Amino acid sequence: MAMPQEGYSWVDVESYVADQTSGLHGKIHIRPVAGGAFLTDLRVECSKRMSSDYPVGTRFRIWAKLTDREGGGQFLYTSWRWRFEVLSRPDARAE
Repeated sequence: MAMPQEGYSWVDVESYVADQTSGLHGKIHIRPVAGGAFLTDLRVECSKRMSSDYPVGTRFRIWAKLTDREGGGQFLYTSWRWRFEVLSRPDARAE
């Protein structure tokens, strides 16, 4: 069931390596950043480029909305076609 009452807003997210990948596509995923409007355990459906073309820990700003699937939980959705802004990349010298 969609959530038509929810509107789109700017959301800051980041890439991370998922501990549990059962039922998920790949090891690197996107989640809301800590301290934002959404909990960090919320999944984000977005462009695969965000997890494949940038290093883990990169932060992005996306135009997204909270939605859900019938029989599933809530998640943030943004079209894979929409532009996203790169806010920061992890410092490679810190490794």
